[in-house]
Order: sequence, then C-alpha cells, then structure tokens
Amino acid sequence: MNFIRISALPALALACTVAAAQDARERGFIRKGMNEGEVMYRIGKPDHEALVNDVKGKPEEKTWTYFPHFRDPQTLTIITLRAGVVTEIERKVSR
Repeated sequence: MNFIRISALPALALACTVAAAQDARERGFIRKGMNEGEVMYRIGKPDHEALVNDVKGKPEEKTWTYFPHFRDPQTLTIITLRAGVVTEIERKVSR
C-alpha cells in the first residue's frame, strides 16, 4: 500500500506537467467561431475574466485573459467572447 502512495506522487506531477505544456501550445490553435466550452476544454480556465457588455436583452460580451506561461513566457492571450462564441483573439508580447 505504501508503494502505491509513493509512486502516485511522481505520476501525478508528470501528469500536471504534461497538461501545463499542452496548455501553452493549444493557445495558438484557438480560432474565431469556437464556442466557450471548446476553448475551456482546450486551454482551461482563464487567469482573468472581465465582462465587457452585460445589458439585458443583448448578448453577453466578455474577455478571457491568459497570462504568459512558462513555456511561452512573453505572450499574453486575450480572447473576446460574445454570446459564448469567440469573436476576437489578441496575442500581445509582454516583457
């Protein structure tokens, strides 16, 4: 039983590292027209979310910001969603 616990920690750490590496590469494959769920599935939860327009009777508009990742340390990714669909992707170099 102890062996399972000891071997589980490195396996979990490896899985987290692989997921983090995938996250940085997948950001470049986000395209206009993708839905909110697909973006969340591919690159995970945003680091920051802001409502741009939330008026009753109109589609909700928000931005998701993904801060630079250790695999891509200079790129800030901002995704604009309107009614749950990607309408704009902005990648900025941040130093």
